[in-house]
Amino acid sequence: MTTINPDTVRSVVAAVVREVASRERASTPSGDGIFADMDSAVVAADAAWRRYLDCSMKDRARFVRVIREVALAPEHLEYMARAAVEETGMGNVADKIAKNRAAAELTPGTEDLVTEAWSGDDGLTTIEISPYGVIGAITPTTNPTETIINNAIGMLAAGNAVVFSPHPRATRVSHWLIRTLNAALVAAGAPANLIVTVAEPSLENTNAMMAHKLVRLLVATGGPGLVKSVLSSGKKAIGAGAGNPPALVDATANIEKAARDIVDGASFDNNLPCTAEKEVLAVSSIADLLKFEMVKNGAYELRDPAQIERLADLVVDGRHAVTSWVGKDASVILQAIGVEAPAGTRLIIAEVPFDHPFVRVELMMPVLPIVRVKDLEEGMDLAVIAEHGNRHTAIMHSSDVNALTRMAKRIQTTIFVKNGPSYAGIGIGGEGYCTFTIAGPTGEGLTSARSFARRRRCVLVGGLNVR
Repeated sequence: MTTINPDTVRSVVAAVVREVASRERASTPSGDGIFADMDSAVVAADAAWRRYLDCSMKDRARFVRVIREVALAPEHLEYMARAAVEETGMGNVADKIAKNRAAAELTPGTEDLVTEAWSGDDGLTTIEISPYGVIGAITPTTNPTETIINNAIGMLAAGNAVVFSPHPRATRVSHWLIRTLNAALVAAGAPANLIVTVAEPSLENTNAMMAHKLVRLLVATGGPGLVKSVLSSGKKAIGAGAGNPPALVDATANIEKAARDIVDGASFDNNLPCTAEKEVLAVSSIADLLKFEMVKNGAYELRDPAQIERLADLVVDGRHAVTSWVGKDASVILQAIGVEAPAGTRLIIAEVPFDHPFVRVELMMPVLPIVRVKDLEEGMDLAVIAEHGNRHTAIMHSSDVNALTRMAKRIQTTIFVKNGPSYAGIGIGGEGYCTFTIAGPTGEGLTSARSFARRRRCVLVGGLNVR
């Protein structure tokens, strides 16, 4: 007869008690989706997802409409933008309103979940788009509310619950949005805790979320270190990493329009979007005219080499941008190096050599280097190098369709904008849907509801073929 060790029995009982207590906590709604610890948040989201399985597609579509309505309320758009600027110290209110509106209006919902089918002598087979369950989503400080709105719509449309891990420097505004969405969803009849987070976002809590056994998919929107971490988790992961988008301008371009588009794109939300123009490569014959037109549209050109180097010392630290200057207004950055900017200055431009730190480092601030190239071929070569193989975004201004085609094939970015500002690539002023999770490293591209769902084959043998 086998003797059971009493210590083993006590250990098993304790584990069962902890599991039961954890599930009891999850079955009682937190009231606002904010939990004291990550385990409680994940368990609550898992319980919510299991109830969500009983909801119809019409229910899902209705809940998505609720998220859109909450985000699009004028007072909410204004609050989110102002609160994000105040808490993070980055960006500007007007552009954040535009980004939040785009996320709410242009993110695909349940209509993105298209069923495929085959029928024949052997019956009917369908490919259905099904949820993963609980998704762990890590959101950035640069686009905190935009990413939550965007992810929440896509992930709930696909039938999932989501645990958000916001950037600690965007905690207050992220909590406000999650509370507001959670309350509105529950009022509309959704299960409580479909959207949850923790009271104190941190690296430790993010790691706990990534390791939690109930989290089936990880979605990370952030820098290369974050993406590497989720890809090393052993779970299915979608990584939306950094970019360093080049804008190439050739001699056939409409220079007046190209200048206006580049200034608009590179200054949008003070250059925080990873899609924004980070360096310009201009063919020599049009470079001076391009700079002239950019100045007419709100750019300030630094010409003094000493001032350019003072600026580089201020905003670049080795291979990284200085965080305290990321997303700051152009006039504030200029004041820091002793330059009084004219009213209406949105962007700082400076002509520099290709190996300058402004070109090599993704600055994410309204500082745009311009590199003069001898011809189109050199411009293409250098654009590919400057993009660092991120396969994120590139922009080109040209009237030569063949040149545009060659550039698109060579640079192989997820987004390629032709003759427009960079933000056209995420549906703002360009055709197509919006996303703030652009998965270049893992290949999903511009994510939508179907990105957050599994493809399942359902086979009925010998029936429902009526042809």
